[in-house]
Amino acid sequence: MGLASGGIFGLGLGNSKEKYGWLPHAENDYIFAIVGEELGLIGCLVVLALFTLYAVGAFHIIRKTRDPFIRVAAGGITVWIIGQALINIGVVLRLVPVLGIPLPFMSQGGTALLAVLMASGVLLAFARTLTAPEEPGKVAR
Repeated sequence: MGLASGGIFGLGLGNSKEKYGWLPHAENDYIFAIVGEELGLIGCLVVLALFTLYAVGAFHIIRKTRDPFIRVAAGGITVWIIGQALINIGVVLRLVPVLGIPLPFMSQGGTALLAVLMASGVLLAFARTLTAPEEPGKVAR
């Protein structure tokens, strides 16, 4: 109901009505429904686009590295975070039963956010190990 009542542009940030009584655990399990109500379809598409951009960046690290440890670790982190997001969005859309999994980077809860931020930091450290492609015609010293 909360996701559907947002329309295309939403009710406005902070103007959600469903989070004050009808929606259980609105701050963590159903945060995507609140995003849909307050920011509308546009806000939901932006959230999905940001998770897609995160996945593309992580897959770029996996594809460009030659170290098998970095591939496995980056792949595990990517599957964890993107899978967690897909499951949470599936719960909001009633495609998956309620599992109590928070939406990464958005749900209330310090430990879940801390774990996701540390995993993202590990991905950034892996990205620093990638070598830059050499420019044609440049002499190596």
